[in-house]
Amino acid sequence: MSAQHMLKVFVTRRIPQEGMKILQEAGMCNLSVWDSDEPVPRAELLKGVAGAHGLLCLLSDHIDAEVLDAAGPNLKVISTLSVGFDHLAIDEIKKRGIRVGYTPDVLTDATAELTVALLLATARRLPEGVEEVKNGGWSTWKPLWLCGYGLSGSTVGVIGLGRIGRGALMLISYILQKSLAIARRLKPFGVKRLLYTGRQPKPQAQEVHGEYVPLETLVSESDFVVVSCSLTPDTQGLCDKAFFGKMKKSSIFINTSRGAVVNQEDLFDALKSGQIAAAGLDVTTPEPLPTNHPLLTLKNCVILPHIGSATYSTRGVMAEISANNLLAGLTGTEMQSELKL
Repeated sequence: MSAQHMLKVFVTRRIPQEGMKILQEAGMCNLSVWDSDEPVPRAELLKGVAGAHGLLCLLSDHIDAEVLDAAGPNLKVISTLSVGFDHLAIDEIKKRGIRVGYTPDVLTDATAELTVALLLATARRLPEGVEEVKNGGWSTWKPLWLCGYGLSGSTVGVIGLGRIGRGALMLISYILQKSLAIARRLKPFGVKRLLYTGRQPKPQAQEVHGEYVPLETLVSESDFVVVSCSLTPDTQGLCDKAFFGKMKKSSIFINTSRGAVVNQEDLFDALKSGQIAAAGLDVTTPEPLPTNHPLLTLKNCVILPHIGSATYSTRGVMAEISANNLLAGLTGTEMQSELKL
């Protein structure tokens, strides 16, 4: 393709080389990249997207009407290097006939592994233990010191295996796969019951002997409540004061879905008052969480910096899919993973 016919593509962040190589070797893209590990400033985003035919963005990039207006009528495709798409103004994008690619299925194993790791770290108080070793708090063996909760014989409730809210049908495959992957990894630990909730039972849950129950039953009977659902109007603020009030005082709350599913003020109160035993979060609102946030003052709250998909192989494949989705959008061919708007 001659230089004058090259299609402008703006990439909002430094992404894994696997994706960049595909774009560079396609021979059809005039690439412009915000070459940093940090998010592109708003002004630079608006400037960079001007006249672009394709946009490759991340979950932290708010793609709204202002960005779409700045891009102009050339914009054919938005490819997001993420499974989530709540950062995209879907209604505006649909009105303008822009195609959207995303990366749902490849994250399943990595995020399931991270969910189980976070659950174990929270339940067995691993961060506290590491800190005690470092600060000299480890004096001798004590029968009740740093005791936590085990999975053997426990009841685990997974919110996501069945709870698919309005507007989330495009994510149903990923949510089910992720939730099932979590359940498969928990079973060998001797979990006695696996509960899930939703609008109706899911046949896939039979694989892990999942029990379909109302949300209230799941919350009140589970020793571990794992939130793995998508963010929709139905799930926004789902985990609030009433939710935590139904949980056992010995129960552990884990969220690896989206921060906005949780009312963080209510979670803080539940942890501070002893209404629940502990919480582990890989997602928060906002991200990053301010260092003076009240949740960070609690020993019984383990917070990770949204690293559910952070393995080298997973991020590399995500970059490949994002690049291929973008090229497909530019050429009018089928994407590997496209949102059906």
